[in-house]
Order: sequence, then structure tokens, then C-alpha cells
Amino acid sequence: MESRESGGPVMTTSSATVGAAPGYRPSATLPFWAEFRRQASRRRTQLALGFMVLLPLIILIAFQFDSGDDDDNGGGEYASLVEFATTGGLNFTLFTIFVSASFLLVVVVALFCGDTVASEASWGSLRYLLAIPVPRARLLAVKLLVALTYSALALLTLAGTALLVGTLRYGWSPLRSLVAAELAPGEGLLRLLAVLGYLAVVMLVVAGLAFLLSVTTDAALGAVGGAVLLWILSSILDQITALGVLREFLPTHYSNAWLGLLSTPVQTDDVVRGCVSAICYATLFWGLAFWRFTRKDVTS
Repeated sequence: MESRESGGPVMTTSSATVGAAPGYRPSATLPFWAEFRRQASRRRTQLALGFMVLLPLIILIAFQFDSGDDDDNGGGEYASLVEFATTGGLNFTLFTIFVSASFLLVVVVALFCGDTVASEASWGSLRYLLAIPVPRARLLAVKLLVALTYSALALLTLAGTALLVGTLRYGWSPLRSLVAAELAPGEGLLRLLAVLGYLAVVMLVVAGLAFLLSVTTDAALGAVGGAVLLWILSSILDQITALGVLREFLPTHYSNAWLGLLSTPVQTDDVVRGCVSAICYATLFWGLAFWRFTRKDVTS
């Protein structure tokens, strides 16, 4: 059996089992729930999920200091959502999602997906996982699935906490915004779920980019920071109208298309384009990550 740790040829599934111990099955190595529990014990996972609970509480407390003298709630892009944030739990949740989607969620997803492999390499434990032996493709697949699971859990935790505390404080009222007529609470909740679903798809781009950087470098901070910086760069370029139609190919171009899900009638054209763009980018990044990792020499 040949090993890739010294730079030899890639080990196939069929050759990997030749001469293996009786009962060894590559598919039984590194179970999903074992990795899930392992990541749950890490401080960064606990802090990230804890902050998803804490942020709505911070926003709620901040609203208690509102004197009512600021007529436009600070004006600008946030004015419409701030105006309605205190009129019901659904509106409070919508505001929380709005202020979190452009940066906080990007950082959290990049943290879960960018830290997962690079941290193993920085600790020197990656080669020992491969020596168990865990097939490289399975190692990446399990780590990616766990990272995506925690990313989705963070999004649901943020929205669920905001909905709970907002409803307890402001009541269960119709969903309102300046891009739609007033929506009944039931329909408003469905619209919010659709928004969360779209954001989850958009965040796949961040997940793919962070995961690609994670298998490329041994520095977890570099993988996380690199993904966030590239996302910010794409957002900046998307504001340059001189780029014309080229902006449509940027991964962040449709990041705010979820606002169309709140309009009356629902606008889904950009939502569909955004989903297609995100899935294409994520698939490309994940494909490059698997291609790179199955061919690199792991020495750490």
C-alpha cells in the first residue's frame, strides 16, 4: 500500500484496502457525529453560536435607549427596517437578519469552513488523521458537511433567538417593510423562512472559498480572513457601475436579492439568478479544494 504522505501517487479506494486489517472499511472512518461532537467541544464553535444568541439581545437592549427624538432612525439604507423593527417579533427578526447578512454571517461561515482543515494542519494532527487511515476524500467530505451544518445552525440560532425575544418584547404582529404591503404573521413567517433559505444558499460561496483556502494553507486565520477579504472586495467591485455587465458575474452581485422575497408580488428573478450563481461558485471552489487536497503532501 502506497502512501501520499511522502509525495507518492494517490491511493485509490481499491488499493487502500489491500493488506488492510480485517474489518477495515474506509466508509466507517471518521463518522459524521464523531466530528460533529469534536467540533462542538471547540471554543470557537461555542463562541460563534453564543454570539448568535447574544446579538439579538444586544440589539433589543440598544432599542431600549431610543429616546424617540431621531425621526429618521439614522437615515440611509437602514432607515426603513429600523422604523419597523420595534413593531413586532417578525419585524425585529427581519432587522436582525438585515444588519447581520452583509458581514457577520460571512465571518461566521468563513470561520466554520476556513478553520476546519487548516487548524488540523497547524496543530500537526492532520497527518495522524490520514494515518488512521481516513481516506482524504472522506476526511474532506465529513469536515465540509460538519462545517456547513454548524453554519446553518448559526443562521437558525440567530433568527430563532431574534424571533423569540422580539415576539416576547414587541408581540406577534404582521410583517411590514417599505417594499411590500403588510403581510399577515403566518405569511410573514413563511417569507422570513424563504429569506433564510436564500441566505443559506448565498453563504455557500463563502463556505466554498473558505474551504478552498483551508486546504491550501496551514494558517486558519489566513483562510478565514482571506475568504472574508475576498468577499468584501467583490462587494466593493459590485458598486463600480463602470464594470457594467461584468458585475453580474461577481459572487456578491445577488447577495441582497432576498429583499425581493419581501415585495408584493414576490420578485424571484434575481433570487433564481443568485441561487444559480452561488451554487456554481461553491461547486467550483469545493471541486478545487478536493482536487488540491488529494494531491498535496501533508507534512503537518
